[in-house]
Amino acid sequence: MGDLQLQLDALRRRMARIDRKYADGPPPAPRPLPAQGCSIEQLIAGEVVRTPHGEHFETEKLWERHRRHGSVDISDLADLPADLLDSLSGGAIPSSPPARWAFLDTETTGLMGGTGTCAFLVGVGAIEPAGFRLRQFFMRDYGEEASLLCRLAEHLAQFDVLVTYNGKAFDQPLLETRFRLCRHRGAPPDPFGRLEHLDLLFGARRLWKLRLESCRLMQLENQILGVEREGDLPGELIPYCYFEYLRTVQAFKLVPIFHHNAIDILSLACLTAIVPFAFRSPGAAPLRHGADWLGLARWVEQAGRREEALGLFRRAVDTGLPDHLLFRTLWDMASLEKRLGHGEAALAAMTELAGARNPFRAQALEELAKHYEHRERNPAMALEMTRAALAIEDSPALRRREQRLELRLARKPRRLAL
Repeated sequence: MGDLQLQLDALRRRMARIDRKYADGPPPAPRPLPAQGCSIEQLIAGEVVRTPHGEHFETEKLWERHRRHGSVDISDLADLPADLLDSLSGGAIPSSPPARWAFLDTETTGLMGGTGTCAFLVGVGAIEPAGFRLRQFFMRDYGEEASLLCRLAEHLAQFDVLVTYNGKAFDQPLLETRFRLCRHRGAPPDPFGRLEHLDLLFGARRLWKLRLESCRLMQLENQILGVEREGDLPGELIPYCYFEYLRTVQAFKLVPIFHHNAIDILSLACLTAIVPFAFRSPGAAPLRHGADWLGLARWVEQAGRREEALGLFRRAVDTGLPDHLLFRTLWDMASLEKRLGHGEAALAAMTELAGARNPFRAQALEELAKHYEHRERNPAMALEMTRAALAIEDSPALRRREQRLELRLARKPRRLAL
């Protein structure tokens, strides 16, 4: 009990000291932490813009002509030909100078779209003689959406072409929805009806899907342009950061989002100097990998440009392809040679495929059987090719061919009457 009594006495003395310390008033409030940025205007150079529909924030950035973004010189963008987008757009954009192209990307409150999703940050890049200029439109709260859309419509009025990455499926439909929903607040009609829209995603996939695991914009930025982002914010966290900003009014959380949007748009512009050019002038495309040449060859062939495609297939094979692409390419080349009427070249390609173990060997042997039966009039050789194909892959068509050839060979020539 003695030890317990000593501990209680020590505790009473300690409590008494605390009481004397705060006898004159409450304890002092803790010193507030330094503000980390209460408003976006304090952190990012820009201006609050007033419109008939309210206010919003805008900022501008210029990448000067002498600068580079990975492998692309900013100065090269202004020198792109006016008819660059003609082939890629199927003739919808026959001629438009680069200064009339708007490169657009949005940052939104959700990644799935829908009427509940809005674009809180819209970036629009433009090619100028001075370099590449970006203007970003930001709504500091939901009430500023109509003002933002009003200025966005005014800004887009100076362009003829809209260039996006997956914008046909996401950005444009989302913005069109927001324009419609904000009409009751005085927002103007959406400006997209008069703009020709080029979505670069489709062409990029054609070129690089055979080599790259993903054709996301950041992946192409790294693998094609050679740009390595540092301290970037993952796209899936962007809606969360904006909601945190609305809750805490701490704008420092938004700075990485502005940077993310800016680099996305600059990379989009630089890729526009590569993808349409490759489709327009395939032979001069700046490609280094066989798989990329193969992607371009398939793309050009689908467009009906068969002679060009054949040359690109050959270039892909000469550059080097892994086996899973090589044999399919040799088969495509042989089929294309046949359709173009290049009989000897098609026969040589089929013979090469038939002589090596590969997934297209049976098909090549069947094509050789057809050749020997119908062109060479050599049923014995045709039967040999058919049986070789059957040993690899049985099918009703090959069985019928085998039976027909056997019957043909079994027939004895009739003797002429004397």
